[in-house]
Amino acid sequence: MRKSETGKNKPMTTTESLKLDWSYSSDFHDELIGPGGRPRQAARTLWKYLKNLDRDELDERRAACEVAALVAGITFRVYHDEVGIDRAMPFDLIPRIIPLSEWEKVSAGLEQRVTALNLFINDLYGDQKIVRDKVFPAEVLAGSANFREQCVGIRPPFGVWAHICGSDLVRDTDGTLYVLEDNLRVPSGVSYMVENRQVMKRVFPELFEDIGIQPVDDYPARLFDMLASLSPRPADYPTVVVLTPGMFNSAYFEHAWLAQQMGVELVEGRDLVVDDDDCVYMRTIHGLEQVDVIYRRIDDAFLDPEVFLEDSLLGVPGLMRAWRSGQVALANAPGAGVADDKVVYAYVPEIIRYYLDEEPLVPNVPTWRCSDPEHRKHVLANLDKLVVKPANESGGYGMLIGPHSTAAERKEFAGLIKADPRNYIAQPTLGISTCPTLVGNRAAARHVDLRPFVLSGDQHYVTMGGLTRVAMKAGSLVVNSSQGGGSKDTWIVDTSTGGDS
Repeated sequence: MRKSETGKNKPMTTTESLKLDWSYSSDFHDELIGPGGRPRQAARTLWKYLKNLDRDELDERRAACEVAALVAGITFRVYHDEVGIDRAMPFDLIPRIIPLSEWEKVSAGLEQRVTALNLFINDLYGDQKIVRDKVFPAEVLAGSANFREQCVGIRPPFGVWAHICGSDLVRDTDGTLYVLEDNLRVPSGVSYMVENRQVMKRVFPELFEDIGIQPVDDYPARLFDMLASLSPRPADYPTVVVLTPGMFNSAYFEHAWLAQQMGVELVEGRDLVVDDDDCVYMRTIHGLEQVDVIYRRIDDAFLDPEVFLEDSLLGVPGLMRAWRSGQVALANAPGAGVADDKVVYAYVPEIIRYYLDEEPLVPNVPTWRCSDPEHRKHVLANLDKLVVKPANESGGYGMLIGPHSTAAERKEFAGLIKADPRNYIAQPTLGISTCPTLVGNRAAARHVDLRPFVLSGDQHYVTMGGLTRVAMKAGSLVVNSSQGGGSKDTWIVDTSTGGDS
């Protein structure tokens, strides 16, 4: 048999030469591709479809994604030298896929977690039984930067403080999903989750006919219903507003997007006023209109200059009076950030057992508390192997990633930990899962995390998936948009429909 007949040295056809390089492999657990390089069951239809596209077709889809994102105005703001710059969120058109059967278990675990955390917050501002019973250390509470004395004794509707929670999930090498952290103050990113889906529907409409992808488009309606359930007035249609710090905030796109999608007003502090009866009113061209519920996207410290920072121009004087008297509902409630603390995170398994008498359904990442002498000794001896995090930083800032650190950086962090051990935790460097991501004309492995959102009011709602963030740089574990990360659509796929075989 001649060589040409064996397939070796066979010249490529024009069609073959236009195909992308899909010889994909990853050294980590991959979300789409399983052992042996075969797509996982839920990803088979997608992978076959992508491999049949030639370069021109894929370039057209990529360009369509960029145009759709540009038209939608999907941006985030970063700051350099005190100058704000609006940037498009990097978006990769290969989605992350999770089977519905797995997601149902994760969803139950997230609901369990936020239920326990709300009971915890309610207890801390009440009787503090968990502290008296020595399950949660008094010294950890005393060192909390986000415990608000002004909230002691307040009981919000349904006992819920964290109405919107965004918990970050990561998958380790063995396939286990862990909760990496909880975001309970003003979690962001849900607008990108929904807009990513809208972009994908425009660019790949045929795939949404062939695969049983669960919807996320109903989030704004679910959010409005949850907020409306908090209204202190028995009105058929309560007045809900979104309170923003203004257009220079990094998440302003999301604030405006949420208000528009819910059909409510986007307001700044100067648009609201509190009267002598502790009622909140919104200034409109028709006069004052009473406000029932405020979805606030302002940190506690800036919320009310009568109670917190006196020189704040972002908040509303008297707002805490109105909330305390029950004349207005605030979501998330002031003080919810007491549980948005990476040291508190380390106690969440104990918190779940204490309040619910249940084992956690979704585990924490193993965590060392630097306030514990034995834990601290271990951390200081292994800084080159661990990830060290401060209690209240976000966006990937203030961290030490041990395996990627220098001796000088480790020395600096050792000093920080010794000076303020309450402020630090440490965790092993996980082999965080990857997902195929388009890099030029090939698919390359990039690390991903996932931020689903949980709504809590008169009932719970967990999004079908969430915002998948992707580290666009090879080998990087930093997925935050402020540090160069991008995003993907997340598909929760019902494999029982038969459309993904």
